[in-house]
Amino acid sequence: MNRALSLPSMIGKDANVRIEYLITLIDELIAVVGEENAWLAQGQPASRSKQIARKTELAESFEVWVAEISAKKISVQTGDERLRARFAERLACLKDAMDENIVQLRGAIEASRRRIETVMSAIREQVSDANPYTASGRLGSRAASIGTNIRA
Repeated sequence: MNRALSLPSMIGKDANVRIEYLITLIDELIAVVGEENAWLAQGQPASRSKQIARKTELAESFEVWVAEISAKKISVQTGDERLRARFAERLACLKDAMDENIVQLRGAIEASRRRIETVMSAIREQVSDANPYTASGRLGSRAASIGTNIRA
């Protein structure tokens, strides 16, 4: 199994080892989210992002860790002040990257909505141009003549 996707129970009981592992997981998540943010900043649609699957994998793993820590099933308490500060700093970086990701995703969703609306508008225009009847139900002047003398 990929070490980045190890479950809390697969990592030793040493809190420092767990924190180092979490920092590695967070760093990988930051990198993937950063790549996705760069992709979205270019105006690319979110659905075409190559990072979606990996980001989902990492986020699910991170959620398991957070749930285990919240339920107090595992501890990440440490006396190592530098490690604790590094952990807090990486969490803050992850929060910033995720905040930016939300902004970029909203922009991509809005761009997709505009593209869809443009296509739908063009379709509505073509349908209304092709309609042989006027609003009153009468045959319009541009209506094409359709023959009724069809032989099988």
